[in-house]
Amino acid sequence: MAENKEEVKYYRLEELKRHSTGSSAWINIHNKIYDVSTFLEEHPGGEEVLKEQAGGDASEAFDDVGHSTDAREMTKKYLIGELHPDDRAAFERSQEPPVVILESESSWWSSWIIPAIAGLTVALLYRLFAADH
Repeated sequence: MAENKEEVKYYRLEELKRHSTGSSAWINIHNKIYDVSTFLEEHPGGEEVLKEQAGGDASEAFDDVGHSTDAREMTKKYLIGELHPDDRAAFERSQEPPVVILESESSWWSSWIIPAIAGLTVALLYRLFAADH
């Protein structure tokens, strides 16, 4: 029993990135590739919104806006394929914010001596006030 299933067209990340102009605008939304070139002027939020996302991942921007059911249904008209599985992990990594490790240039005294002195001061003040009562 053979099922009539359309074969998915996969696009590589490099190809998606090449379509980042007004004349050819492709976007990735949840690993699905959409050619929105002909939709730019019709987009209710303005064409600049789509041009900013062209050639890249628009998943977060699309979800944040809270598109209607009709708008989500309309995306099917512009669907041309999916992001190649080999590029999905790399693409997701490139979207993560970089991990920044700050190296402290302060010396050991600011990390150990100042808290130790503060602790001793609090202990002495406590003993002074506790001895008076």
